[in-house]
Amino acid sequence: MSKFWGLLRTLWQGITGFFGQLSNGIKRLIHRMLSGIFGAERVSSAGNRYRAVRQRYRNWLNARFDTRSLSFKIFYHTAKTLIIGFVLALLYVLTLETNFLNLTGEMPSVEELKNPKVAQSSEIYSYDKVLLGRFFTENRTPINYEDLPKPLIDALLATEDIRFYEHSGIDPRSLGRAAYGVLTGNSAGGGSTITQQLAKNLFKTRRRQSRGWLYNVPLLRTFILKTKEWLMAVKLERNFSKDQILTMYFNTVDFGSNAYGIKTAARTYFSKSPEDLDVQEAAVLVGLQKATTTYNPLIKRNFQKSLNRRNVVISQMEKYGYLTKLQADSIKKLPLKTRFSPDNPYAGPANYFKNAVVEVVKKWGEENGYDLYTDGLKIYTTVDSRMQALAEQAVTEKMKQLQRIFDTHWTGRNPWTDENGKEIPDFLDKVAQRTERYKALQIKYPNQPDSVSYYMKVKKDSMTVFSWNGPRKMYMTPMDSIAYYKRFLQAGMVAMDPHTGFIRTWVGGLNYEFFKYDHVKQGKRQPGSTFKPFVYATVIDDSTINLSPCDRRRDEPFRKEYINEKGQQDYWAPKNSAGTFSYSNMTLRRAMARSINSVTAQLTNDVATPERVVEYAHRIGIQSPLAAVPSVGLGSSDVSLYEMVAAYCTFANKGIYTEPLIVTRIEDRDGKLIEEFVPQKKQAIREESAFLMLHMLKGGLEEPGGTSQNLWSFDLFKNRNQVGGKTGTTSNNSDGWFMGVTRDLVVGAWVGGDDRSIHFRTTDLGEGAKTALPLVGRFLEKAYQDKSLKLYQGPFDKPTVKITKDYLNCPGGYEEEEEDSDTMDIGIPEDSLFVAPAPPQPIEPDDSTQRSQQF
Repeated sequence: MSKFWGLLRTLWQGITGFFGQLSNGIKRLIHRMLSGIFGAERVSSAGNRYRAVRQRYRNWLNARFDTRSLSFKIFYHTAKTLIIGFVLALLYVLTLETNFLNLTGEMPSVEELKNPKVAQSSEIYSYDKVLLGRFFTENRTPINYEDLPKPLIDALLATEDIRFYEHSGIDPRSLGRAAYGVLTGNSAGGGSTITQQLAKNLFKTRRRQSRGWLYNVPLLRTFILKTKEWLMAVKLERNFSKDQILTMYFNTVDFGSNAYGIKTAARTYFSKSPEDLDVQEAAVLVGLQKATTTYNPLIKRNFQKSLNRRNVVISQMEKYGYLTKLQADSIKKLPLKTRFSPDNPYAGPANYFKNAVVEVVKKWGEENGYDLYTDGLKIYTTVDSRMQALAEQAVTEKMKQLQRIFDTHWTGRNPWTDENGKEIPDFLDKVAQRTERYKALQIKYPNQPDSVSYYMKVKKDSMTVFSWNGPRKMYMTPMDSIAYYKRFLQAGMVAMDPHTGFIRTWVGGLNYEFFKYDHVKQGKRQPGSTFKPFVYATVIDDSTINLSPCDRRRDEPFRKEYINEKGQQDYWAPKNSAGTFSYSNMTLRRAMARSINSVTAQLTNDVATPERVVEYAHRIGIQSPLAAVPSVGLGSSDVSLYEMVAAYCTFANKGIYTEPLIVTRIEDRDGKLIEEFVPQKKQAIREESAFLMLHMLKGGLEEPGGTSQNLWSFDLFKNRNQVGGKTGTTSNNSDGWFMGVTRDLVVGAWVGGDDRSIHFRTTDLGEGAKTALPLVGRFLEKAYQDKSLKLYQGPFDKPTVKITKDYLNCPGGYEEEEEDSDTMDIGIPEDSLFVAPAPPQPIEPDDSTQRSQQF
């Protein structure tokens, strides 16, 4: 034993000697630093004064006390220790509060404590105030204290902090119990109060900004973090009432399954509002606070653990008198039933539109210091939820019918063909090589093409795929999946109010869950004959040309020589869709109504110029770059449906171009207006020209052989309602377009394959009048039938300016009817875009399977 005490004494002497030397070294270092700052003489003088004061203090003690007695020594060292401890504690707290030398990391300011900012989901609303979706990093919607049910509060207090209303943020009894549990290894619960847990949730004490240099010291790190929680808990108790603390706790806590806050948790786990939770449901949610994964009832393997944890919470409620034994026993016998209802931003309608809203708000947020996913914004949009539902129904109805026709048309054959109608042999391989799966396999199996081929073409997996009869479970290879999806025709449709610029409907595709690619704004294709009105607007509005709808041009062959990309002399000679010319001397209105390519080519190249047409198209609303080539008037440059509809609105809005608007206002989490949006407007063409263009567009339905006459088959013409329209079909029927104009809405639709090589073989089936027009017609039919929308049927507004040009009962001239009309069956000529003899473009098929998996 003596040896042990001797060893201990030696060890103590070594430790004290080390710290003594360390202390002396620090003193010398401080002396040198102070000498360098204030001068050696001043520092030496100050040291002498300090030693003198210290000596007088010792003399005073010696004169009044027996400093050699044991009792004095105990008292002296105890007092000294307490004073030094108090000073050190004060310095420690000051170090935490000020983050001295970045030793301990940041602490929240008093202002941040009084106004804590909690990540909150932003909500997107339709024009008619219907919630379209929530966007979040932490899915949270706050509630008030009055909405918290008593069983929920009772369960929390009984389980987490029974003395919540007695302490001031720190519970010494709980700390003592926790310390005892650590020392003995018999844990009887944690020491954190509800207020401490709130401090941790609110200010993320373990986030990177809260870490200092001392964070890397394991035991010291834990002590610093707990001290911060204690300090913040005390501050919270000083600034908020107990009820406010409870409310903030329930609004901030993580319940697992991407549910933050009690309102979201109640909806996610039980499809209820918090006030409707019963005792056992409240016990389940409170029980999750111990471990959101281990006790999650939605995870099958943890269901029994969740049930047991619920019963523990019930027992605690019984223990502290919130429930009687009879009540507790009966509740424990109840089965645990959940009703999982997760929040998905893309559940419900207008999913393609939501992406457009997100793009706008994120850009606005970057410029104004707001975050869509955390700031709890309320975003009000222009889409009408009722109208959007009708648009989605119309697209579904008509595309389902069209797909059946397409499948029958290609029975026994693959629809991806070249310019000569022959199947492209390696089409699917090219698509597959651009998929993420193929790229991953290339990395995993470098220089092993057989392995890549096996996983792409041989190995089958179960997958859920889109079908018009609902999602289907199928067993197929990745290559099978590509081939399956490539057979679907795609579509996009958008409606805009021409007077306000409000986007009213936005249908970007068939089904957002399976097809993420947006055919309204993201996709761009050749517009074909729907571009022709910009040519006619040019020659009517340009004062140096100044034509009218009654002016005439002959339908005859047109030839334009030019220098091609190789620097060689070439020519462009477009054909009409039927391949023949009528040689009729027809009015401009009839030429546009019947979509005569030769007349458009003459107007583009002989009357105006391609450059002037491009200038007017941009002025009217086209944003995409346009090639000023001879064929530009026939729609040879790619544009989006979004900008086409916006441009057509110029005709219906007295020549004023109105920038499309999708967000009207943004409010903060408290409902305070942050910003209100108004569309940008400009006078693009004269009002008279816009009125004449509406008259021209009506010709598609009113002129003999007008390409839009299929619209008469829909119930749209009550109360003398007027509709203008223009169809468009590109080469090989790759794209079908239709633009419909009414007094209150301009509606555009596009239909086509994922790739230009996927299309109908005949114009009789694939023209815009048969593919895209029915979507617009059916939507307008449904919209007019819904009286709640208050869409007025009637003629276009009368012009407010004098119309100086002829447009009614055009005088003179004689128009022959085509003898060999291509409209034998229905009286509607085709309007395909023929651009010859341009060489075929190389096939670059898109990856629709990759699109369907994007988020």
